[in-house]
Amino acid sequence: MTSPLKVPKDTVFSRNFSLNCGGNLVDLSTPKVMGIVNLTPDSFFVESRKTSNDSLIEKVGQMLEDGATFIDLGAMSTRPGAAEISVLEEKERLINPLKLLVKTFPKALFSIDTYRSVIAKETIDQGAHLINDISGGTFDKNMFATIAQLKVPYVLMHTLDKPSTMQQNPIYTDVIKEIFQYFSNQLTQLRELGVIDVVLDPGFGFGKTLGHNYSILKHLNEFGHLNAPILAGISRKGMIWKLLETSPKEALNGTTTSNTIALLNGAQILRVHDVKEAMESIKIVDFYQKQ
Repeated sequence: MTSPLKVPKDTVFSRNFSLNCGGNLVDLSTPKVMGIVNLTPDSFFVESRKTSNDSLIEKVGQMLEDGATFIDLGAMSTRPGAAEISVLEEKERLINPLKLLVKTFPKALFSIDTYRSVIAKETIDQGAHLINDISGGTFDKNMFATIAQLKVPYVLMHTLDKPSTMQQNPIYTDVIKEIFQYFSNQLTQLRELGVIDVVLDPGFGFGKTLGHNYSILKHLNEFGHLNAPILAGISRKGMIWKLLETSPKEALNGTTTSNTIALLNGAQILRVHDVKEAMESIKIVDFYQKQ
């Protein structure tokens, strides 16, 4: 595919971004890792599901020890075909574990994977530090105003539709150009509300075919024109294990390969199930780029 934005190959985007997380300034000049912890019974990767306090503390502790900067907590599965749960159920799955983790790991930075503004507000009030919204503000009209009020970093993701239907024949005229325009429009709204810290996530696997996903990976650096850090959430997804004809459980090597490509193409945050391996990718790519 020819780059629709015609970005020169020698274009270098600034990686000198930072995020203000509750007074903690996180420097993204070296990429960081966001560890995935699912408080759900039905997320696509079984090993990421943590429903007991002991297993939750053990998992998060290991991720932090392995080098995770952020821990991303999700209480509603957003895998393709997943059904929506009620606000009450999402809250019941999320609040007590969050309280426990904030108390156990007071210096950790917790991200909340939600597209509901009421959940965003309550979890930030309970000690979370940033909001990761798969809908980029399109599922809840109050989300942007809530983020502006809370003054927290916001992960703005692209999806074609809700998880229940997003993989039903996704079609784009030009996937890179359309996601770029979407980001531009949403960023304008957020900037007008005074939101400063925004991270862009192109939404691998969210309303995309295999070809769309790899085109996004190949042209990830084009989103650098928007002057915001980029998050790559590729870990163990179908774009890896379907191509390799394996399974999510067997997709670690493919994930590491894909994360390495994402880093070389400008990703500042890797959202992953396997923190240690992601940290190793960052270390190798960082050393390689400095030579």
